[in-house]
Amino acid sequence: MLAGKGFDQVINMSGGIKAWDDPVAFGSEEQGLDLLTGYESVEETLINAYSLEAGLRDFYLTMIDKVAVDEVKSLFRKLSDIEVLHQNRILEEYIQITGKEINRDTFESARVEKAVEGGLTTDEYIGLYKPDWNASSDIIGLAMSIEAQALDLYTRAANRAKDERSQRVLKKIAEEERAHLEQLAKLMDSL
Repeated sequence: MLAGKGFDQVINMSGGIKAWDDPVAFGSEEQGLDLLTGYESVEETLINAYSLEAGLRDFYLTMIDKVAVDEVKSLFRKLSDIEVLHQNRILEEYIQITGKEINRDTFESARVEKAVEGGLTTDEYIGLYKPDWNASSDIIGLAMSIEAQALDLYTRAANRAKDERSQRVLKKIAEEERAHLEQLAKLMDSL
């Protein structure tokens, strides 16, 4: 399944999931789908996706002041900058699809509730993951967890979207999340 989704290195574990001792994906199948119910227009879908990206950026920016290690502060800045690139791409997609010329401030004002990618709030992620805020590997691991949850959320939302354009947009965003996950994995490998 993973190899079919573009992951180059897939390692099969002897004994399968029953032999796995570490954490597994969490949450219900409906988790996060309150923002992406499947009945949104493509415009609403893009606004919701932008909001999720903005929520994660806000989280990273908030964390900069909460950590003491300069390397980790720098990592949070880098991760927040990456979320801006994601937001830019979604805004560009919105303009292209709708044909509406809209500036960032106006688009930003349409943001929905502050949730982080994957459909959980910042506090929920922190409570589940309990990272060491001074360990780069824990920070990257948290970011990878959020991106994996986002990949799952966008995939599930695409599968239930009624609007064909929304389906395409959500599938495209899901693929971008997979690429973000791969970037974070490379960053983790570099530590």
